[in-house]
Amino acid sequence: MTSGAGSRVVTPVVTLAMVTFLVAAAAAVQKERELRYPPPASADDSLYITSGPVVSRLAVGYKALVADLYWIRAIQYYGGTKLKLSDPAAAANAGAAPGAANDGAPYSMLYPMLDLTTTLDPRFNIAYRFGAIFLAEAVPGGAGRPDLAIDLLDKGLRERPDRWEYMQDIGFVHYWWRHDYQAASEWFTRASEVAGAPWWLKSLAANTLTEGGDRRSSRLMWESIRASAEIEWLRNDAERRLIQLQALDEIDTLQRAVDRAIAAGATSLDWPSIVRTGVIPGIPVDPSGTPYEIAPDRRVSMSAKSSLFPLPTEPHPLQPTP
Repeated sequence: MTSGAGSRVVTPVVTLAMVTFLVAAAAAVQKERELRYPPPASADDSLYITSGPVVSRLAVGYKALVADLYWIRAIQYYGGTKLKLSDPAAAANAGAAPGAANDGAPYSMLYPMLDLTTTLDPRFNIAYRFGAIFLAEAVPGGAGRPDLAIDLLDKGLRERPDRWEYMQDIGFVHYWWRHDYQAASEWFTRASEVAGAPWWLKSLAANTLTEGGDRRSSRLMWESIRASAEIEWLRNDAERRLIQLQALDEIDTLQRAVDRAIAAGATSLDWPSIVRTGVIPGIPVDPSGTPYEIAPDRRVSMSAKSSLFPLPTEPHPLQPTP
Protein backbone atom coordinates (compact mmCIF):
# COMPACT_ATOMS: atom_id res chain seq x y z
CA MET A 1 0.00 0.00 0.00
CA THR A 2 1.13 3.64 -0.43
CA SER A 3 0.75 6.80 1.62
CA GLY A 4 1.42 9.59 -0.87
CA ALA A 5 4.45 11.12 -2.60
CA GLY A 6 7.75 9.82 -1.43
CA SER A 7 6.17 6.93 0.39
CA ARG A 8 7.25 3.35 -0.07
CA VAL A 9 5.25 0.20 -0.75
CA VAL A 10 4.59 -1.96 2.34
CA THR A 11 4.37 -5.57 1.16
CA PRO A 12 2.75 -8.46 3.06
CA VAL A 13 6.25 -9.83 3.72
CA VAL A 14 7.29 -6.57 5.37
CA THR A 15 4.06 -6.54 7.39
CA LEU A 16 4.64 -10.10 8.59
CA ALA A 17 8.23 -9.27 9.49
CA MET A 18 7.04 -6.27 11.50
CA VAL A 19 4.45 -8.41 13.32
CA THR A 20 7.06 -11.08 14.08
CA PHE A 21 9.48 -8.45 15.40
CA LEU A 22 6.82 -6.87 17.61
CA VAL A 23 5.73 -10.27 19.00
CA ALA A 24 9.37 -11.13 19.79
CA ALA A 25 9.93 -7.75 21.39
CA ALA A 26 6.78 -8.09 23.46
CA ALA A 27 7.89 -11.53 24.62
CA ALA A 28 11.30 -10.15 25.63
CA VAL A 29 9.69 -7.31 27.57
CA GLN A 30 7.30 -9.73 29.28
CA LYS A 31 10.18 -12.04 30.22
CA GLU A 32 12.12 -9.16 31.73
CA ARG A 33 9.02 -7.96 33.58
CA GLU A 34 8.40 -11.43 35.06
CA LEU A 35 12.03 -11.64 36.19
CA ARG A 36 11.76 -8.30 37.97
CA TYR A 37 8.17 -8.67 39.18
CA PRO A 38 7.28 -12.40 39.41
CA PRO A 39 3.54 -13.04 39.05
CA PRO A 40 1.71 -14.43 42.08
CA ALA A 41 1.34 -18.23 42.24
CA SER A 42 -2.40 -17.90 41.71
CA ALA A 43 -2.12 -16.08 38.38
CA ASP A 44 -5.45 -16.15 36.60
CA ASP A 45 -5.08 -18.48 33.63
CA SER A 46 -8.52 -17.47 32.42
CA LEU A 47 -6.90 -14.32 31.03
CA TYR A 48 -5.54 -16.50 28.24
CA ILE A 49 -8.96 -17.82 27.30
CA THR A 50 -11.78 -16.31 25.31
CA SER A 51 -14.33 -17.63 22.85
CA GLY A 52 -13.21 -19.29 19.64
CA PRO A 53 -15.23 -16.99 17.33
CA VAL A 54 -13.83 -13.86 19.01
CA VAL A 55 -10.24 -15.02 18.74
CA SER A 56 -10.83 -16.16 15.15
CA ARG A 57 -11.99 -12.66 14.21
CA LEU A 58 -9.04 -11.06 15.97
CA ALA A 59 -6.54 -13.45 14.41
CA VAL A 60 -7.70 -12.53 10.90
CA GLY A 61 -5.19 -14.18 8.54
CA TYR A 62 -2.93 -15.51 11.27
CA LYS A 63 -5.12 -18.24 12.77
CA ALA A 64 -2.44 -20.94 12.45
CA LEU A 65 0.10 -18.71 14.21
CA VAL A 66 -2.32 -17.85 17.02
CA ALA A 67 -3.24 -21.56 17.33
CA ASP A 68 0.46 -22.33 17.82
CA LEU A 69 0.66 -19.69 20.56
CA TYR A 70 -2.36 -21.10 22.37
CA TRP A 71 -0.97 -24.62 22.01
CA ILE A 72 2.32 -23.52 23.57
CA ARG A 73 0.35 -21.89 26.37
CA ALA A 74 -1.64 -25.11 26.89
CA ILE A 75 1.59 -27.11 27.20
CA GLN A 76 3.01 -24.58 29.66
CA TYR A 77 -0.19 -24.71 31.70
CA TYR A 78 -0.23 -28.52 31.70
CA GLY A 79 3.44 -28.78 32.61
CA GLY A 80 3.22 -26.15 35.32
CA THR A 81 0.16 -27.73 36.91
CA LYS A 82 1.71 -31.21 36.76
CA LEU A 83 4.86 -29.90 38.41
CA LYS A 84 2.85 -28.31 41.23
CA LEU A 85 0.88 -31.51 41.79
CA SER A 86 4.04 -33.61 41.89
CA ASP A 87 4.46 -32.20 45.40
CA PRO A 88 2.23 -34.39 47.62
CA ALA A 89 1.36 -31.43 49.86
CA ALA A 90 0.33 -29.31 46.88
CA ALA A 91 -1.67 -32.19 45.44
CA ALA A 92 -3.51 -32.63 48.74
CA ASN A 93 -4.26 -28.92 48.95
CA ALA A 94 -5.65 -29.04 45.42
CA GLY A 95 -7.84 -31.98 46.34
CA ALA A 96 -5.93 -34.15 43.91
CA ALA A 97 -4.04 -36.86 45.75
CA PRO A 98 -2.19 -39.16 43.33
CA GLY A 99 -4.55 -41.76 41.93
CA ALA A 100 -7.68 -40.07 43.27
CA ALA A 101 -10.73 -39.44 41.09
CA ASN A 102 -11.55 -35.78 40.54
CA ASP A 103 -13.51 -33.37 38.42
CA GLY A 104 -10.46 -32.00 36.62
CA ALA A 105 -10.34 -28.88 38.84
CA PRO A 106 -6.51 -28.76 39.08
CA TYR A 107 -6.43 -28.62 35.27
CA SER A 108 -9.67 -26.68 34.84
CA MET A 109 -8.32 -24.46 32.04
CA LEU A 110 -6.75 -27.27 30.00
CA TYR A 111 -9.78 -28.26 27.93
CA PRO A 112 -10.75 -24.65 27.09
CA MET A 113 -7.20 -24.03 25.88
CA LEU A 114 -7.19 -27.16 23.73
CA ASP A 115 -10.67 -26.41 22.42
CA LEU A 116 -9.61 -22.92 21.42
CA THR A 117 -6.40 -24.18 19.81
CA THR A 118 -8.31 -26.65 17.64
CA THR A 119 -11.00 -24.08 16.79
CA LEU A 120 -8.32 -21.81 15.39
CA ASP A 121 -6.65 -24.70 13.56
CA PRO A 122 -9.16 -27.58 13.13
CA ARG A 123 -6.43 -29.84 11.69
CA PHE A 124 -3.96 -29.46 14.54
CA ASN A 125 -3.17 -33.16 14.83
CA ILE A 126 -0.77 -32.91 17.76
CA ALA A 127 -3.21 -30.87 19.83
CA TYR A 128 -5.89 -33.54 19.46
CA ARG A 129 -3.69 -36.54 20.24
CA PHE A 130 -1.47 -35.04 22.94
CA GLY A 131 -4.39 -33.12 24.39
CA ALA A 132 -6.47 -36.28 24.74
CA ILE A 133 -3.71 -37.94 26.77
CA PHE A 134 -3.27 -34.87 28.97
CA LEU A 135 -7.02 -34.81 29.65
CA ALA A 136 -7.54 -38.54 30.20
CA GLU A 137 -4.52 -39.23 32.40
CA ALA A 138 -5.38 -39.57 36.09
CA VAL A 139 -4.31 -36.85 38.50
CA PRO A 140 -1.56 -35.79 39.09
CA GLY A 141 -0.39 -36.74 35.60
CA GLY A 142 -3.43 -35.22 33.92
CA ALA A 143 -6.92 -33.88 34.37
CA GLY A 144 -8.59 -37.23 35.01
CA ARG A 145 -11.28 -36.39 32.43
CA PRO A 146 -11.53 -39.15 29.82
CA ASP A 147 -14.93 -37.73 28.82
CA LEU A 148 -13.29 -34.48 27.70
CA ALA A 149 -10.53 -36.43 25.96
CA ILE A 150 -13.19 -38.20 23.89
CA ASP A 151 -14.95 -34.88 23.19
CA LEU A 152 -11.69 -33.43 21.86
CA LEU A 153 -11.02 -36.42 19.61
CA ASP A 154 -14.64 -36.37 18.40
CA LYS A 155 -14.08 -32.76 17.40
CA GLY A 156 -11.06 -33.82 15.38
CA LEU A 157 -13.07 -36.55 13.67
CA ARG A 158 -15.73 -34.06 12.60
CA GLU A 159 -12.99 -32.20 10.74
CA ARG A 160 -11.12 -35.31 9.56
CA PRO A 161 -13.43 -38.35 9.35
CA ASP A 162 -10.58 -40.27 7.70
CA ARG A 163 -8.25 -40.11 10.72
CA TRP A 164 -8.24 -43.69 11.99
CA GLU A 165 -5.70 -42.60 14.62
CA TYR A 166 -8.37 -40.53 16.39
CA MET A 167 -10.70 -43.54 16.39
CA GLN A 168 -7.93 -45.71 17.80
CA ASP A 169 -7.26 -43.08 20.47
CA ILE A 170 -10.95 -42.94 21.44
CA GLY A 171 -10.94 -46.73 21.75
CA PHE A 172 -7.84 -46.50 23.87
CA VAL A 173 -9.45 -43.95 26.24
CA HIS A 174 -12.45 -46.27 26.63
CA TYR A 175 -10.12 -49.20 27.32
CA TRP A 176 -7.51 -47.74 29.64
CA TRP A 177 -9.37 -45.08 31.56
CA ARG A 178 -13.08 -45.95 31.28
CA HIS A 179 -12.66 -49.74 31.30
CA ASP A 180 -15.45 -50.01 28.75
CA TYR A 181 -14.16 -52.87 26.62
CA GLN A 182 -17.25 -53.11 24.43
CA ALA A 183 -16.93 -49.45 23.40
CA ALA A 184 -13.17 -49.82 22.97
CA SER A 185 -13.60 -52.82 20.68
CA GLU A 186 -16.21 -50.98 18.61
CA TRP A 187 -13.90 -48.02 18.08
CA PHE A 188 -10.94 -50.23 17.17
CA THR A 189 -13.17 -52.01 14.66
CA ARG A 190 -14.33 -48.69 13.23
CA ALA A 191 -10.71 -47.54 12.93
CA SER A 192 -9.73 -50.77 11.18
CA GLU A 193 -12.29 -50.10 8.43
CA VAL A 194 -10.72 -46.78 7.39
CA ALA A 195 -8.59 -46.89 4.25
CA GLY A 196 -4.90 -47.09 5.16
CA ALA A 197 -5.46 -48.32 8.72
CA PRO A 198 -3.01 -50.99 9.94
CA TRP A 199 -4.08 -54.64 9.82
CA TRP A 200 -3.56 -55.25 13.54
CA LEU A 201 -6.50 -53.03 14.53
CA LYS A 202 -8.91 -55.87 13.76
CA SER A 203 -6.92 -58.20 16.00
CA LEU A 204 -6.82 -55.54 18.68
CA ALA A 205 -10.61 -55.17 18.52
CA ALA A 206 -11.14 -58.92 18.91
CA ASN A 207 -8.55 -59.23 21.68
CA THR A 208 -10.08 -56.35 23.62
CA LEU A 209 -13.51 -57.90 23.51
CA THR A 210 -12.31 -61.27 24.79
CA GLU A 211 -9.43 -60.35 27.12
CA GLY A 212 -9.97 -56.69 28.05
CA GLY A 213 -8.20 -55.68 31.25
CA ASP A 214 -5.67 -58.49 31.17
CA ARG A 215 -2.12 -57.15 31.45
CA ARG A 216 -1.19 -58.96 28.25
CA SER A 217 -3.97 -57.09 26.50
CA SER A 218 -2.72 -53.80 27.98
CA ARG A 219 0.77 -54.58 26.73
CA LEU A 220 -0.56 -55.26 23.24
CA MET A 221 -2.43 -51.95 23.42
CA TRP A 222 0.66 -49.91 24.21
CA GLU A 223 2.75 -51.81 21.67
CA SER A 224 0.14 -50.90 19.06
CA ILE A 225 0.26 -47.23 20.09
CA ARG A 226 4.06 -47.29 19.90
CA ALA A 227 3.98 -48.89 16.46
CA SER A 228 1.48 -46.42 15.01
CA ALA A 229 2.64 -43.18 16.65
CA GLU A 230 3.63 -40.50 14.16
CA ILE A 231 5.02 -38.31 16.92
CA GLU A 232 8.09 -39.11 18.99
CA TRP A 233 6.43 -37.99 22.25
CA LEU A 234 3.66 -40.55 21.78
CA ARG A 235 6.18 -43.30 21.07
CA ASN A 236 8.16 -42.34 24.18
CA ASP A 237 4.99 -42.29 26.29
CA ALA A 238 4.03 -45.74 25.02
CA GLU A 239 7.53 -47.01 25.80
CA ARG A 240 7.27 -45.62 29.33
CA ARG A 241 3.93 -47.38 29.81
CA LEU A 242 5.40 -50.66 28.65
CA ILE A 243 8.23 -50.27 31.17
CA GLN A 244 5.64 -49.56 33.88
CA LEU A 245 3.84 -52.77 32.94
CA GLN A 246 7.17 -54.58 33.31
CA ALA A 247 7.48 -53.05 36.79
CA LEU A 248 4.00 -54.32 37.68
CA ASP A 249 5.06 -57.83 36.63
CA GLU A 250 8.15 -57.53 38.81
CA ILE A 251 6.10 -56.33 41.79
CA ASP A 252 3.83 -59.37 41.45
CA THR A 253 6.88 -61.67 41.47
CA LEU A 254 8.42 -59.88 44.45
CA GLN A 255 5.15 -60.00 46.36
CA ARG A 256 5.12 -63.79 46.05
CA ALA A 257 8.72 -63.86 47.32
CA VAL A 258 7.83 -61.67 50.32
CA ASP A 259 4.85 -63.89 51.10
CA ARG A 260 7.12 -66.94 51.05
CA ALA A 261 9.61 -65.22 53.33
CA ILE A 262 6.83 -64.39 55.80
CA ALA A 263 5.64 -68.00 55.70
CA ALA A 264 9.24 -69.11 56.34
CA GLY A 265 9.33 -67.07 59.54
CA ALA A 266 10.94 -63.77 58.49
CA THR A 267 10.60 -61.43 61.46
CA SER A 268 11.79 -58.19 59.87
CA LEU A 269 10.19 -57.03 56.66
CA ASP A 270 13.04 -55.22 54.96
CA TRP A 271 14.97 -56.27 51.87
CA PRO A 272 18.19 -57.37 53.65
CA SER A 273 16.12 -59.68 55.88
CA ILE A 274 14.20 -61.03 52.88
CA VAL A 275 17.47 -61.61 51.00
CA ARG A 276 18.85 -63.61 53.97
CA THR A 277 15.93 -66.04 53.67
CA GLY A 278 17.21 -66.94 50.21
CA VAL A 279 13.97 -66.24 48.30
CA ILE A 280 15.62 -63.44 46.30
CA PRO A 281 19.32 -62.96 45.45
CA GLY A 282 19.60 -59.24 46.26
CA ILE A 283 17.80 -55.98 46.90
CA PRO A 284 15.43 -55.59 43.94
CA VAL A 285 15.32 -52.43 41.85
CA ASP A 286 12.75 -51.28 39.32
CA PRO A 287 13.62 -50.70 35.62
CA SER A 288 14.78 -47.15 36.46
CA GLY A 289 17.27 -48.52 39.02
CA THR A 290 15.34 -47.38 42.12
CA PRO A 291 14.84 -50.00 44.88
CA TYR A 292 11.30 -51.25 45.41
CA GLU A 293 9.79 -50.74 48.85
CA ILE A 294 7.86 -52.91 51.29
CA ALA A 295 4.96 -51.00 52.84
CA PRO A 296 3.80 -51.52 56.46
CA ASP A 297 0.91 -53.62 55.13
CA ARG A 298 3.54 -56.05 53.72
CA ARG A 299 2.80 -55.08 50.13
CA VAL A 300 5.60 -54.46 47.65
CA SER A 301 5.35 -51.07 45.99
CA MET A 302 7.27 -48.68 43.80
CA SER A 303 9.20 -45.89 45.50
CA ALA A 304 7.84 -42.37 45.08
CA LYS A 305 11.45 -41.44 44.21
CA SER A 306 11.35 -43.54 41.05
CA SER A 307 11.07 -41.82 37.69
CA LEU A 308 8.36 -44.38 36.86
CA PHE A 309 6.15 -43.32 39.79
CA PRO A 310 3.19 -43.31 39.98
CA LEU A 311 2.29 -46.59 38.36
CA PRO A 312 -0.97 -46.59 36.40
CA THR A 313 -4.19 -47.95 37.80
CA GLU A 314 -4.74 -51.01 35.67
CA PRO A 315 -8.04 -51.73 33.91
CA HIS A 316 -10.17 -54.37 35.60
CA PRO A 317 -9.91 -57.82 33.97
CA LEU A 318 -12.97 -59.22 32.32
CA GLN A 319 -14.81 -61.75 34.41
CA PRO A 320 -14.97 -65.20 32.84
CA THR A 321 -18.24 -65.97 31.09
CA PRO A 322 -20.16 -68.65 33.05
